[in-house]
Amino acid sequence: MNFVVSLVTILLAAVFHLSIVKGASIKAMDKSKNEVVQFMEVLMKSECKPRDTLVDVYSEYPEHTEYIYIPSCVVLSRCGGCCQDESTECVPTETRNVTLEVMRSRPLVSQLKLPLKFTEHTRCVCREKAILTAAKKQYQCAPCSERRKRLFIQDPLTCSCSCKYSRLDCTARKLELNERTCRCERPRR
Repeated sequence: MNFVVSLVTILLAAVFHLSIVKGASIKAMDKSKNEVVQFMEVLMKSECKPRDTLVDVYSEYPEHTEYIYIPSCVVLSRCGGCCQDESTECVPTETRNVTLEVMRSRPLVSQLKLPLKFTEHTRCVCREKAILTAAKKQYQCAPCSERRKRLFIQDPLTCSCSCKYSRLDCTARKLELNERTCRCERPRR
């Protein structure tokens, strides 16, 4: 009997999945084969906004790999769409938690319905990509030394300065590393 219930649940989830995927596109039935979809309609449908998105339950709960979830994916509102500038991306500015009931099964052991919490996006905007923001920050470090900049290496993430040459580099030339100036100097006697 549990097998029949599981099979029916899986079939219902598949039908639901297909209806969601079909609803996200520009309706072909409303347009004739030769009619052009107008620019404003295309623009409005592609804008950055919360959209129904199929989200894999395992991507939200990766630590639960020993279970099978039915359905294996759920429909959540998530930010999606295009931004007018390639240096920006569609990201959430407001979210809310939702609780969805799914069936969790461990084959031949147990099967139960339980509530799982998920995050939905309620408002989205186009913001500068995090990679570009990090790249800009790396240039905001104060220089290591106004004089002899070529002797220092600066970590762009921490802004810490270190010597370009190591002790070994200096020792190989029978010199000592002066860590304050980052120069190889003659040993003092």
